[in-house]
Amino acid sequence: MTDAEAPRELLFVYGTLVEPATRERILGRRVEAVPALLPGYLRGRSRHFYIVREPEATTAGMLLSGLSERDFTILDEYEEVPKLYLRERVEVISAGATVGAWVYMPTAWAGVRTA
Repeated sequence: MTDAEAPRELLFVYGTLVEPATRERILGRRVEAVPALLPGYLRGRSRHFYIVREPEATTAGMLLSGLSERDFTILDEYEEVPKLYLRERVEVISAGATVGAWVYMPTAWAGVRTA
């Protein structure tokens, strides 16, 4: 296993990547995923799913683990970074613990403020 393939970071997903078949099709392999919550954000949908900061809201999703640098390169392309989304760090709750993870935040296309 090369450094580029070694597991690195966690990713919180809340849209199409919640579906195991979608993840497997995009990454070419199965990825471990567990339920997680993103407090302080509300999920919406226009053409694509998005989240927006909302103090009283919580967004349910999945926390993906075992992702490599190569996986993030593929996912960044799938999410059309930086056109549609930017990858940012957040804190999510999974299995009763708070952990740091990446999340794809919408750019201006969503017509909402994300910060």
